[in-house]
Amino acid sequence: MKSTHHTAPRARTLLATALAALLLAGTGCSSKAGSSGSTDDGADGIKTGPGVTDKTIRLGALTDLTGPYATLGKSIVQAQQMWADEVNARGGICDRRIEIVVKDHGYDVQKAVTAYADISADVVALPQVIGSPVMAALLDDIERDKVLTFPQAWAASLLGRDSVQVLGTTYDIDMIAAVDFLTRTKGLAKGDTIGHVYFEGDYGANALEGSQWAAKQAGLKVAGQKIKATDTDLSAQVSALRKEGVKAILISAGPAQTASLVGVAASRGLKVPVVSSAPGYAPQLMKTPAAPALAAMLNVVSAVPAVSSDVAGVRTMVASYKKKYPGSLVDSGVLSGYNAAQVMGTDLKKACENGSLTREDVVKAHRSQSSVDVGLGSPQNFSDKARPASTSAYVHKPDAKAVGAAVNVENAHIAPGVKEYLAARN
Repeated sequence: MKSTHHTAPRARTLLATALAALLLAGTGCSSKAGSSGSTDDGADGIKTGPGVTDKTIRLGALTDLTGPYATLGKSIVQAQQMWADEVNARGGICDRRIEIVVKDHGYDVQKAVTAYADISADVVALPQVIGSPVMAALLDDIERDKVLTFPQAWAASLLGRDSVQVLGTTYDIDMIAAVDFLTRTKGLAKGDTIGHVYFEGDYGANALEGSQWAAKQAGLKVAGQKIKATDTDLSAQVSALRKEGVKAILISAGPAQTASLVGVAASRGLKVPVVSSAPGYAPQLMKTPAAPALAAMLNVVSAVPAVSSDVAGVRTMVASYKKKYPGSLVDSGVLSGYNAAQVMGTDLKKACENGSLTREDVVKAHRSQSSVDVGLGSPQNFSDKARPASTSAYVHKPDAKAVGAAVNVENAHIAPGVKEYLAARN
């Protein structure tokens, strides 16, 4: 094997420079209370409450437009505004116009807590909340206020609450699918060791639960490497995993960490398959020095198809988005945001049919649905708050020429063992 001792430092420097803007970081703190407000009957006989008048339905978005998730936040905000404009052009929902109140917290938890206090009395639901630490701070308030909320976070710790809905799969389910993908397609066998690099906190811990369970079933060993969101040079982790003799690596972190891991591993001759959780990949990575290694080594497990998918609903959404926001990047955030908005629309229509747009009844309408298919991927079941809405995962791979810089490798499927895992966990 040819030594890369002299080239690796330069590669790491290039990666660190190119990826600095992608650093994902967050902190946690406590939350203050909001108000659930009172209810009334509208002129049309529809029962109403906070965020709903005879003419409007107000939704809220607690997003990041100026912090580390700014690109994602912009995509989600624009996609959900596009949905609102489309709905309003068709006459609205329940003969009411949709309005979305957007608050930028910059991925600062205290700002998010303040923003929630500012808008909580004036919105009926939240189709977007970015950030696991933000959700952790707001969980009690959201549940108390009965505000139906779709977080941009997928930890299983968010399950079990009436008002909070994780859309799609949770991180553990994705990692079970990742291990299955590796054993089916990359030649891993009993006795082999796989690495798992993961963020500290709910995201990484939940992902590790899935990988360890799946590895045990497959007779594999897991060599774990816990990292912080501030760790962007993963040279030490690559060295440790190389010593462990890993045959593949899982990563549950951010895009900067994924690029560093893959880039450094490739430069050191550790050219093994790498599978990332969905938040660990972003199309911007294909414009960095790590791009060739990512194209050669990386796959991504996701609850939704790639935005380059030939799914009819996705194609229509991408075409509409390009027309409405020319020049804007079409990434997974666009699909994630639009999907959440479509689901929210389904819930509001159901609540209207039931005669009430109060917060409590919007939550009830949401939970009454066991098979919701908005045409953007897999159907979702919202009737059991303790279980993921979906257990089907897609597998993507990077492709710089594709819309969203990714293409589908495998369509949605439930990995073997998922049902047994969920039964054991519950």
